Amino acid sequence: MAVKVTRFNHTAFTVGDLDAVLPFFVEGLGFKQISRGPRDGELLSAMTGVAGVELEIAYVEGPGHWVELIQYKAPADRGTVRPRLCDAGAAHIALDVDDIEVAVAMAERYGFTSPGSMITSKAGPSTGRRVIYVRNAEGLTIEFMEARS
Repeated sequence: MAVKVTRFNHTAFTVGDLDAVLPFFVEGLGFKQISRGPRDGELLSAMTGVAGVELEIAYVEGPGHWVELIQYKAPADRGTVRPRLCDAGAAHIALDVDDIEVAVAMAERYGFTSPGSMITSKAGPSTGRRVIYVRNAEGLTIEFMEARS
């Protein structure tokens, strides 16, 4: 028996520095910051299975979707992973943009670079659309897709 999903709630990314990432979403992409603050570490340790959690969470709202940005401040042994886009566990969000060149230039102002080149999709539901990935130094990956006319 399948579960009935009623809607998407949010997409989450763990980041190293909320102060560095929030301006990209709020100023660069024009998302609205919904909230920001610490959360109950004991409760989140129970949920995540990670002992000694201290964290701060910010929510931003884009068109029709929320993004949760999580900065863990403890435990001390936390690390950074930067999988290649082909590695299991890699994740990204895709955003339709009205001007893909402007989107890339804006992302570059916030420290994002492209691991590859802009392409025109030749198959699937994005056929004919220009597409490019951008990533920041931590590996946070955004896919910009030229909006359909």
